Amino acid sequence: MPVPEITPARLAELLSGPAESRPALLDVRFPNEHAYVALPDSVLIPLPELDERAEELEPLRGRPVVVYCHHGVRSLSGAAYLMSLGMEAVSLRGGIDLYSLQVDPSLPRY
Repeated sequence: MPVPEITPARLAELLSGPAESRPALLDVRFPNEHAYVALPDSVLIPLPELDERAEELEPLRGRPVVVYCHHGVRSLSGAAYLMSLGMEAVSLRGGIDLYSLQVDPSLPRY
């Protein structure tokens, strides 16, 4: 089953809506990438650590989760993993790089 993706524009719409309807954000990049630029209120769990840190995902259960990375490749794997746990997850198409180009040019790119 293919992993669903969300566009940067659609994510921006959801994030601008009421707090109770906003998706959770999971960043699967590495700490240095997250420190350089991250979406607000995102949880950082690097992709290679997802399995061993799965208990940290439990607070996200029951909410839609948008998984993101730099270009949208690692996030596909991260979203697939969350889906295997029975969680509602999508991958951010194009990652934070495309989000910065299409939605928020103030975010630094790397």
